Amino acid sequence: MPGHRDAQHAGQELTDLCGGPAAKRSLSELQGTDAMVLSLGRGEHCPRERQHQREMVRLHQWCAVAFTQLVTVLPNDLHDTYKMRIATGAYWPFLADTDLRVQRTLQIEEYTDPHHHATVPHTLVLAPGLVVDKVYVGYWFWGRPSPEQLWTDLQDLLRRTKTDFDPTLPEVRATWEQANATTTAV
Repeated sequence: MPGHRDAQHAGQELTDLCGGPAAKRSLSELQGTDAMVLSLGRGEHCPRERQHQREMVRLHQWCAVAFTQLVTVLPNDLHDTYKMRIATGAYWPFLADTDLRVQRTLQIEEYTDPHHHATVPHTLVLAPGLVVDKVYVGYWFWGRPSPEQLWTDLQDLLRRTKTDFDPTLPEVRATWEQANATTTAV
């Protein structure tokens, strides 16, 4: 993704069918203050994409307890995007990049596919604030990360970004005790 250090400029809002009628959702809204794994998928037509999204179901089960969001963006219309979500058993937000804004902004159009508006698949690990921490390019299926690889990436990211990652450190405890003393004194 030439020249991009963060994911904020890829598209302000995309359409999501998760949980009911179509709604515009922004990545920053979906991320909140958590880490995020963002999958920029090839498209609904691709069996490799379908298999990778099935693998991400395991990751999503962990994300629910790990202050981590998972989002998939596909270069498809709402119908095909929803079809992929249902076919893979996914229950996280799938966003439709119907006008290919994300693909064009990030310059990740798959020029080798003359039949589809495919995206070169990318998986991004994002720190809070949509800051890109790691990028996988999955043009070949083995270039896509496994749930275990993403576990390691997220462990490293949170170790670097959460000051209380190891609560056994004396300075972490002292900070907590000071904050707790301040709130009980008020």
